[in-house]
Amino acid sequence: MPTIRSSADLRNSYNEISSFCHTYDEPVFITKNGKGDLAVMSIETYEQIVGKFELYGLISDGLEDIKNGNTRPVTEALSDLRGRRKR
Repeated sequence: MPTIRSSADLRNSYNEISSFCHTYDEPVFITKNGKGDLAVMSIETYEQIVGKFELYGLISDGLEDIKNGNTRPVTEALSDLRGRRKR
């Protein structure tokens, strides 16, 4: 169940909302004039979400490479990496 607070609550109860955001890894939805306006979360939660999106993008790129045949055997890739390390 999402946590919903008003913009007045954000002004008047900032510390309480901040504590909630740092305790729970979920956003607090802020309303303005009864309508959704903002989502507020801790920086840590934001960074986790952005990190997941970046990871999902990399996985998607990898799956696309597999689909298009842009792969090579792992033994060959590891051999190349070992060769680079010795230089």
